[in-house]
Amino acid sequence: MSDARIRRGSTSRLSPPRRKSGTKVTSRRGGRTLKRQSFADRIISAIPVSEATMQRMATWGIVGAVIVAAVGGAGYFGLPGMMRMEFAQAAAHAGFEVDKVEVRGVERMDELQVYNIALGQVDRSMVNVDLPKLRGDLMKLGWVKDARVSRRLPDTLVVDIVERQPVAVWQHGGNLALIDVTGAVLQPVSQQTMPDLPLVVGPSANLQTANLGKLMDAAPALKPMLAGATWVGDRRWDLRFQSGETLSLPEGEKPASAALLNFARLDGVNHLLGRGIVRFDMRDPSKFVLRLPKDRGPKPEEKTETKAAEAASKDGEV
Repeated sequence: MSDARIRRGSTSRLSPPRRKSGTKVTSRRGGRTLKRQSFADRIISAIPVSEATMQRMATWGIVGAVIVAAVGGAGYFGLPGMMRMEFAQAAAHAGFEVDKVEVRGVERMDELQVYNIALGQVDRSMVNVDLPKLRGDLMKLGWVKDARVSRRLPDTLVVDIVERQPVAVWQHGGNLALIDVTGAVLQPVSQQTMPDLPLVVGPSANLQTANLGKLMDAAPALKPMLAGATWVGDRRWDLRFQSGETLSLPEGEKPASAALLNFARLDGVNHLLGRGIVRFDMRDPSKFVLRLPKDRGPKPEEKTETKAAEAASKDGEV
């Protein structure tokens, strides 16, 4: 008979017991506990972030999603606009309402136009003042080259204006208007209120004002004597001097500048202006033509000066 005994109530096992997934297994050596990791656990453990940090990130992600959903829902139902209107009304009742306008930089233009735009808003609450739109409306004024609008709480709008500088009066279609160097129309003027500025005449003459200024810079001695200029055929200038003469210049920037410079030299030597001559014609570089009044012929000294001018023209000075 064998010495082996079978204990009651127990079962002898010849193979190791089956383990359920996730169960702990205790090794007999050292008493350490091992845990089988899933694929997701291995991915998470590979991320170089602590578990606590990941939990905080997940929490903030959920909070952010809730906030975005809340804002989107409020926008869908128009709640932000309603809240803004209520806040604007409350601010206005508290004294934060446009009551004053401080205008800076205005010298020539009518300030009333600026006040009308700044105070003409439907909603004058300081919260609802649309500064970009207000600036855009100011930029439509002819005199305004640049503008800046700012709030000064509780009740003041500060408007800084950069004015355009008038350089000439443009005559077109029977009307007179002040213009700046770019040709921008500043405001209409009448013959009685015309400022002491050169008169430019002709279609598109206003757009040639900058070129006229450069042309006159070539002969600074004649610039103070200029009374006006006519842009002829959209290609050349006829200059009118305060002494009554007209100088016809050739086409092209360089030929016109050279002709004007030579005319200034001839006038400096022969005193051509103020002698009653009607027109000087320098359109042909090889000729210098003088037109006298019909009621008189040239005086002996004028004939001599004319011949001298023609000689200078043939020598290439004109």
